[in-house]
Amino acid sequence: MKLTSTAFENEGTIPSKYTCDGENVSPPIQFSDVPAEAESLILIMDDPDVPKHIREDGVWDHWVAFNIPPDTREIPEGREPKGTPGLGTNGDTGYFGPCPPDREHRYFFRAYALDATLDLPEGSDKVTVEREMTTHVIDRDYLMGRYERR
Repeated sequence: MKLTSTAFENEGTIPSKYTCDGENVSPPIQFSDVPAEAESLILIMDDPDVPKHIREDGVWDHWVAFNIPPDTREIPEGREPKGTPGLGTNGDTGYFGPCPPDREHRYFFRAYALDATLDLPEGSDKVTVEREMTTHVIDRDYLMGRYERR
């Protein structure tokens, strides 16, 4: 499986349009080479560079979506995927763009293909989703973008 975006390259800079300094809309995301046996997809975007005085674990969850149909090939710019929205660190469902408080941060968009759908309610957090998906992951990929406020 492959996860890409037409807005930025892997390890490239995320344009400010997709951040708190811009329109704060989600970038376009493409899935390719999804395994034929996939029953659902998961997309998680997080920032592992958060200062410990803000988040003890150092991670901010920006986007959690699960039970995305396996035939999904693109999530258009500014749109939420079909499926079940999960809860981000800010307490909301849906995309919340990069907004680093101190320096350049890395933002990981992680995609997982599962051999099942998850029996979880809307608003489940990343920890719950990751715990439930553990034995069902058949493929994965990630896309990492960087952003620093100017």
